[in-house]
Amino acid sequence: MKKYISSLLVLASGFAFSQTILNASSPEEFRQMRAENMRKVGDTVISNKVKPLEYGFVDDKDILKSMMVWEVIDLNDKINQPFYYDNPDGLLAKNTRSLYQILLDAALEGKIEEVYDDENFTTKLSPDAIKSRLEKVVINDAAIDILNSGRQLTEQEKKEYTDIFKTTTEKVKVLKIMGMWFIDKRDGQMKYRPLGLAAMGPDPAVQGVYDAEGKPIAGKDELIDLFWVYYPKAREILSNNYVFNRKNSSADLSFDDIINARRFSSVIYKSSNGLGDGVIKDYIPRNAEEQLEESDKIKEQILQMENDMWNY
Repeated sequence: MKKYISSLLVLASGFAFSQTILNASSPEEFRQMRAENMRKVGDTVISNKVKPLEYGFVDDKDILKSMMVWEVIDLNDKINQPFYYDNPDGLLAKNTRSLYQILLDAALEGKIEEVYDDENFTTKLSPDAIKSRLEKVVINDAAIDILNSGRQLTEQEKKEYTDIFKTTTEKVKVLKIMGMWFIDKRDGQMKYRPLGLAAMGPDPAVQGVYDAEGKPIAGKDELIDLFWVYYPKAREILSNNYVFNRKNSSADLSFDDIINARRFSSVIYKSSNGLGDGVIKDYIPRNAEEQLEESDKIKEQILQMENDMWNY
């Protein structure tokens, strides 16, 4: 019961008062206030921004047991589709963006600075570096011939002879999340703390590349980690962006709410207690069924951690 009440408090903390069209004097005013995240209270316009519920400090000596897990979130799963829903300008009364687009926009605008090239968080990516990972411009032979002749391309020729390969929202259908499960012996609870988020999409670098036979090279459909975001530094952005709710457009839950409450479906692909470096497909190769079984075993180990807590 204690854990259930705690979860409700986490969810309740994220509910925000949405700016409503009912109080706007014009559509233009409504769109402006929505863009600036403001709302009307009587004749006063106030900020609609919220601060995420702060995590409590956890001392090393207070962690009785822990496990790091890396998970894949398939956005094709029905429960995960709100992460993918992207409708920034369509409806007058509601605008939502996919989780990928929110993270990308914030990273490019410098609102999230802790963006890295992989899950180890060692090499930080600048906005320009992020753009270069997501877009590739290919000039075909006709354009090269024109440039070699000493003439610049016209605007029409640029459109005709240039191909742009870009990883856009609709191509990002897989996310990764890294976090820690731990037992906090101060209050005798099993807790989860998200630490990293990543978007996976096709690599623009191999798009439009063909082999000697004129066929697309292998790997063009392979998904790569586009970038990793250190989750604690993204919480304020995620707390002020809301998930599409098809059942009630007035009930706002932020992305930070549903991630902390783990309202998503996922498959564990790596853990800190795995064999080797912990990547399941490395120590159980070429057998997808056994890999899924191993993922389920790790989930059972996490549940067992909580059961074992009462035996100490």
